[in-house]
Amino acid sequence: MKKIFTLVCVSALGGALTLGTYTQFFEGVNPPKVIENQPTTTLFPVNLTTPLAGGTNVDFTTAADKTVHSVVHVKNTTLSKNYSSFEDLFFGRPQQFEQIGTGSGVIISPDGYIITNNHVIEGAQSIEITTNDNKTFDAEIVGTDPNTDIALLKIDSDEPLNYSTFGDSNNARIGEWVLAVGNPFNLTSTVTAGIISAKSRDLSGRNTQSFIQTDAAVNPGNSGGALVNINGDLIGINTAISSQTGNYIGYSFAVPSNIARKVVEDIMEFGNVQNGILGVIGGELNSKNAENFGVNQTEGFYVTDVQKGTGADKAGIQKGDIIQQIDGITISKFSDLKGFLNTKSPEDEVEVKILRDSYPEYLKVTLEKLTTIDISIIGTLKEPTKEALQKIDIDFGLQLLELSEIHRTDWESDGVSEGSFVTEINDIKIKSINDAQRSLEKFSNKVLRIAIVKNNGEKVVYRFR
Repeated sequence: MKKIFTLVCVSALGGALTLGTYTQFFEGVNPPKVIENQPTTTLFPVNLTTPLAGGTNVDFTTAADKTVHSVVHVKNTTLSKNYSSFEDLFFGRPQQFEQIGTGSGVIISPDGYIITNNHVIEGAQSIEITTNDNKTFDAEIVGTDPNTDIALLKIDSDEPLNYSTFGDSNNARIGEWVLAVGNPFNLTSTVTAGIISAKSRDLSGRNTQSFIQTDAAVNPGNSGGALVNINGDLIGINTAISSQTGNYIGYSFAVPSNIARKVVEDIMEFGNVQNGILGVIGGELNSKNAENFGVNQTEGFYVTDVQKGTGADKAGIQKGDIIQQIDGITISKFSDLKGFLNTKSPEDEVEVKILRDSYPEYLKVTLEKLTTIDISIIGTLKEPTKEALQKIDIDFGLQLLELSEIHRTDWESDGVSEGSFVTEINDIKIKSINDAQRSLEKFSNKVLRIAIVKNNGEKVVYRFR
């Protein structure tokens, strides 16, 4: 019995050795278990923390469900006249035609306020809104801002409407997942996904824009629709695409929600947009500009001049300072600065981080309202009081504060003097300083046409070559 027991033990030991040898040399070594958070020696940085929830398995369904019910179809009807035959042309009988344009909008309150793009409803004789549950409403225009391409509409409903909540576009991060919701090609309630590709994009080349760039597919009809994060928060209003064909080929652009929200709040409160100005003149830094300015920084806004009496002047900002941050927002280029200021109002106080002689400083600056603008061909214009407009029975215009010294004699000889009103420049109605700036940008600061209402009420249009 003892021999048998010894034989069994030897056989078991031999089998174990044989199995271990086979596993070692023929099946390879099992990878060792990595104990979480255990220090590891490595040639390169390694992130051993647990990945954030989502990754490649991000769930868009909640954000989509929250948004599709608040995004609406916008139909814009305009009336135009044209000649349908040679006979009509010969006898001067133009025919009236309806032209239909479509786009998207986002309901932003339960009582029916809708935000969309200005270009979606521009020139409309009537606007029709269709909600996601196929209900149709007539809409009225509350106000528009062509500078940011934002418009505010209103519909009346017997019951509260589904609406989107504004998010903070300043917190949006490059690489973050987003959804674009709209009505491309009249296909209602269409949802596309992508990531934020860049921020503070300026497509004009004139440092007048500050778009969020995304690779979510946006096509004609998406304009005015929602750009939302994975929580369903509205972080942008889809506005433009970059394309040679007119259709999506890779990138689209949205007005940041902080700018859009500020525009609609100003329209509701004041009837137009109230922008706060810092009071600095300068340019963004890059390698070439840094060399020209004689500095060793390649990011930020270099101050070449400070406007007297402005918030920047009172706070102590000086020529040669480099603006690096405002309220913690990094200013790497001019569109960063422009985008931030477009979210602020006159009398807002901001903290400006500057670099002066290579040393950082923090200054408190109170933003002010831009109330005058210089037009070289005629002089300085200012925003008028309601009483001044009513006095000569007009609804809008900028008042002539001071005539240009160079052209004073010519204007006075034609009856134009201080107190007259400029109502149009380059075929753009002038209701604010922003409108005047936009009219100048239309032809690279040239004035080709200007409409004036004289102090005696006479209306005159001047054209220049």
